[in-house]
Amino acid sequence: MLQSLHVKNLALIDEAEVTFGEGLNILTGETGAGKSIIIGSINLALGGKADKDMIRTGAEYALVELIFTVDHPKQLEAIRGMELIVEDGQVILQRKVMQGRNVCKVCGETVTARQLKQLAEILIDIHGQHEHQSLLQPGKQLEILDAYAGAEILTHKETLKQVYQQYRHAVDELSSNDVDEETRRRETALAEFECQEIADAELKAGEDEEIEQTYQKLLNGQKIKEAVMAAHALCGYEENGSGSGVGRALREIRSVSAFDEELKELESQLLDIDSLLNDYNRAVADYLSGLEFDAELFDRTERRLNLINHLKSKYGKSIEEVLAYQQKSEEMLDKYRDYDAYRMELTKKADTLRGKALSICKEISDIRRKSAEALSDEMKKALVELNFQEVSFEIRVTSAEEAISSNGYDKVTFLISTNTGEALKELAQVASGGELSRIMLALKTVLADKDEIETLIFDEIDTGISGKTAWKVSEKMGILGKEHQLICITHLPQIAAMADHHFCIEKHVEDNRAVTNIRYLSDEESTGEVARMLGGASITENVMNNAREMKDLARNTKQY
Repeated sequence: MLQSLHVKNLALIDEAEVTFGEGLNILTGETGAGKSIIIGSINLALGGKADKDMIRTGAEYALVELIFTVDHPKQLEAIRGMELIVEDGQVILQRKVMQGRNVCKVCGETVTARQLKQLAEILIDIHGQHEHQSLLQPGKQLEILDAYAGAEILTHKETLKQVYQQYRHAVDELSSNDVDEETRRRETALAEFECQEIADAELKAGEDEEIEQTYQKLLNGQKIKEAVMAAHALCGYEENGSGSGVGRALREIRSVSAFDEELKELESQLLDIDSLLNDYNRAVADYLSGLEFDAELFDRTERRLNLINHLKSKYGKSIEEVLAYQQKSEEMLDKYRDYDAYRMELTKKADTLRGKALSICKEISDIRRKSAEALSDEMKKALVELNFQEVSFEIRVTSAEEAISSNGYDKVTFLISTNTGEALKELAQVASGGELSRIMLALKTVLADKDEIETLIFDEIDTGISGKTAWKVSEKMGILGKEHQLICITHLPQIAAMADHHFCIEKHVEDNRAVTNIRYLSDEESTGEVARMLGGASITENVMNNAREMKDLARNTKQY
């Protein structure tokens, strides 16, 4: 549930905070008061397009913050799956827009705008004119039907996705390995030469590093010998060597150590140093005794290193890559040596997988047809309740095996007739903007118990409707508000009267600047706002009575 919205320095809003409640939250106000800014700010916080022009004139930044309370297990699992934090059942989204950049945060951790959009899909469902238009898309209609089918279809779709991926892989492999005889002969000859060249080298993993170290040692043998001899002389026991100096120091300390216990400790330390120098000098002497240049070993090492580098230049950057290339070439040779059998086996595999996928598609299609019939019946009832008096509604599922995909092989089409005697036609051929908004509302009502998203926002739900139809829409909103949190911007008093929580958006002038504010209305103030929407410029006592009557009727409706 969307608990609160905080907006600062955005368009006409200096600073505003709204605390939403459960059920139906209605936002009303005069045309141009800034109602669209509220929905726009929510969209912005949820990863929508950010523009520096949104920043209020004179401000350095614009800020929007949303606080959601989340307790649905699947929502929590999905959020944690994004590696985002849920603190005490709350998710805090923040978007700060500055000149040239913006910062997005979730519970204090910086995220991308893309992550905000992913999170929005879990937390909230926003329906505006664009979303109503999406009903015209066959892909959206299929998505709605599958949502209605629910868990019954989900397992089949997951299985189909895996099988279809395997099938496509087999088909792609067949396509990429459709090679004529001349090409196979040429590639076979090359692969045989390359495999033999690598095999003759008898490479061992890590060998190149060892050979390189040996080669560098042999190549720099004289330099190494001179350096080690110099180090041996400096640490030795000749006249200027460290060992000689330590020996003299030891004799001096030893001559007086009997007079002071502390000197005995210093004498012991010098003895350790002398012992270490002795060990070091013996080790250096042993190293020097074995340090002889072996021309034959150098030549053998150089030739081996050249061979390894030659193979690496042709087949990979390391011996491991060269050996992997050899293995891949040998697999290709195995394939080409019995090419017809290979193609036959792969074709058989692809055919088997296609058959399995088609079988799953058939099961999915059967579920869709059964669900389409049930959803059609429920939709017709819901549409009648929304004042589609002579409506016929049908969901048609057509199947085509050649159209198989990871989503099945069905095309779903929503058909409607709004007048007696008229043939069923696709939504795009019949439905107006106002009708589409009511159809979307009917769908949301029917799918209410299947929808895991708790918060729904309806912008322009009242497009193109009035009178009795408006009241029917209002009743549906009230019903939907029992299962979900609804936030709705409306121009219709019938819908405003149904509010569980009513907010008024107002624009006024402060210090010669337009400012938009939003405030919570008490029950009496809400009645006054409904009266304003009913009566326009002049609010008479009769208009107020009409508003009270409308509010009372709404309360009675929500009790059922």
